[in-house]
Amino acid sequence: MFFIDQRKKISNNNPGFPPLEVISKWAEKFDLYEDLLRSIFGVLENDDHFRPQVEPKDFLKYISVLKSVEKDEFLYSVTLIRQYTNASVVNFNIDWEPEEQPSKNRFYPHSFWELWLGDHYDCRINDGRGTDGHYSHNFIVTPPLPDDVSGMEFIFREYETPLKRNSTGIECIMHFD
Repeated sequence: MFFIDQRKKISNNNPGFPPLEVISKWAEKFDLYEDLLRSIFGVLENDDHFRPQVEPKDFLKYISVLKSVEKDEFLYSVTLIRQYTNASVVNFNIDWEPEEQPSKNRFYPHSFWELWLGDHYDCRINDGRGTDGHYSHNFIVTPPLPDDVSGMEFIFREYETPLKRNSTGIECIMHFD
């Protein structure tokens, strides 16, 4: 356990994945299998994935927010927030004209999104679905958001792969007045 804690502190809680050449040297130096070390560092790199996940319970109400941002050929919107006793669920939508192929075909075969609300909130994508011209994603946020989100900033970031890898550089920032 000391090794894991030490690795997290040294890497500022962003352990990354050592280059394969380094793993080969460590395997030889410490008489370990390379595949074992790759597996260990793969799990350490994704420790966020193993954190306990809150499931919303005891629905309270809908909060209508109706905020949108148009960027390039896309309309990004947050239409509502569902409030529960232990969490909030933020509905994030992406719309585009399906007959016109977007200049950046970012949605093929799929893209992955994260929501950032600051260090105080834990946000994880719960589900997503779409059709031609529309995608909808739900993010579970804990602790629950306030009923009035005025003054808050919602930052949505797109990735090519899950687990926040390979950022596309696309970011949608929504300021709630």
